[in-house]
Amino acid sequence: MFAIVKTGGKQYRVETNSVIKVEKLEGESGSTIELDTVLMLFDGVTATVGEPIVAGAKVEATIVAQARAPKIIVFKKKRRHNYRRKKGHRQHMTILRISNIITG
Repeated sequence: MFAIVKTGGKQYRVETNSVIKVEKLEGESGSTIELDTVLMLFDGVTATVGEPIVAGAKVEATIVAQARAPKIIVFKKKRRHNYRRKKGHRQHMTILRISNIITG
């Protein structure tokens, strides 16, 4: 069984005991959260597609860690103008372990 969940403006395919990295969510390591924006459920035989979400479906997850993504370098240059700017950025993210998919 798997589900398609939307969080942080992105969609993720999750299964029980899978680990995903999502945009930062509030909470501390070890706490449990619910993702209630389930767009699709698939139990191996039938697929349930939401309009836009599946009513009563939730995904329970445990926060493994609050981390930061690898650094992204932003470099701007205009040739022949001695213009060079270099900046770095690390996005905050939350690592989740999916514990249960509730079909409702």
